[in-house]
Amino acid sequence: MIALSLAEIAAVLGGELRLAGPVTAETVVDGVVDTDSRKMAPGSIFVAKPGAETDGHRFVGAALDAGAALAIVEHPVDDEITQIIVADAVAALADLAREVVARVRAGGALKIVGITGSNGKTTTKNFLARILSDEGETVSPIASYNNEVGAPVTMLRVTHGTRFLVSEFGADAPGSIARLAGLVEPDVAVVLMVGMAHAGGFGGIEATAKAKSELVSAAIASGTAVLNVDDPRVSAMRGLAESRGMTVVGFGQSDAADVRARDLEVTASGTSCVIETGGEQLPLRLRVLGAHHVNNALAAIATAGVLGVSAADAIARLETVEIAERWRMQPLGSDRVRIINDAYNASPDSMAAALRTLAQITGPDERTVAVLGAMSELGETAGEEHDRIGLLAVRLNIQRIVVVGPEARRLFISAIGEGSWDSEAVFFPDQDAAYEYLRSELRDGDRVLVKSSNSVGLRHLGDRLGELFS
Repeated sequence: MIALSLAEIAAVLGGELRLAGPVTAETVVDGVVDTDSRKMAPGSIFVAKPGAETDGHRFVGAALDAGAALAIVEHPVDDEITQIIVADAVAALADLAREVVARVRAGGALKIVGITGSNGKTTTKNFLARILSDEGETVSPIASYNNEVGAPVTMLRVTHGTRFLVSEFGADAPGSIARLAGLVEPDVAVVLMVGMAHAGGFGGIEATAKAKSELVSAAIASGTAVLNVDDPRVSAMRGLAESRGMTVVGFGQSDAADVRARDLEVTASGTSCVIETGGEQLPLRLRVLGAHHVNNALAAIATAGVLGVSAADAIARLETVEIAERWRMQPLGSDRVRIINDAYNASPDSMAAALRTLAQITGPDERTVAVLGAMSELGETAGEEHDRIGLLAVRLNIQRIVVVGPEARRLFISAIGEGSWDSEAVFFPDQDAAYEYLRSELRDGDRVLVKSSNSVGLRHLGDRLGELFS
């Protein structure tokens, strides 16, 4: 974080400053800001966030022991640490992020990108951060820091030397993106897609689209909207952007895109295509598995172009990226038994894309194995969407369908009903049972996809299998 005095921070937060030890109100702090006491270091700021399972106030002492210089709390604590007492610690975190980014932005060098979409946010963020990091100091989220805590924590990492801030915005309810993006008013708003991920929490896909459009509304009026023209709900946001005076850049695989891809070829070592933009035709060879990541690459190339990076430079840097993120189409195992661990998250769209990738990259003498768990947050559509994935797996001729967990049992039943016979589809109540089966069932030449929502935890099963066959 940039250097601020204790008095300045208290004023920004509207809180009560209580000093401890040999400090004054003019003492300056500039360390890490976080809600996790384990991430504290000398000079850090600990935000004591109340939680459903535990209360951050219990860990103020641990933060102090690790070197924290300041605690932001909702009630006084006994530990000998300087405190600022506020009404709402999470709101205080957001207020501090807003102020810090505004001060850095006032210097004129900082450009801010906001990314949202039902799928692909983290991959696109990582692609873009890789491109921009060669241009100057770039701050981007760790993993999927995209919620009311993660987004401000990322924003607070900017310094006066930061040239680019890439923020990823998730949504757990209508208004979430508006609040988070409103903290920084991005120069570039990137909308990837509108899908069924989290649709249960929004009341349907149209409500989801409206929530994603909040990013366009939150961007500065002189900014740019980078929109997926292949998704009609995203493409429809052009009118909103133009009504605010924004420039629109479209990406996708259709002729309407300003940055488009053609001639896609998917293999076990990555995806190749030709990028067309600005009259140029440039080859791209992504090491990241899956044709669905091409659109994420297009979004990153288009956004980088808005920020002054040539398509040729953006492509050269993208070609150095080996994986999108841990547990996202992550190759594990060996050439003998290849494990693709894609179980950090799952939605109907990403589940279908991963299954198609598995089918595409498996050779004629190899066997496809899909280890599938439940997709969460689908609301009343959950049963129907699990049915569709079960049917798709059979229609793609996935040769072994291993379904794990009671929440995914309907997927198994649908696969059986579609015509998966002779143990092609099997069901196990938990990961341990599935692991014992797979340990004896998998053989040379198998290509194994592990896919589920994060809450199901199949990523850990994927790691175990990767280690077993490494």
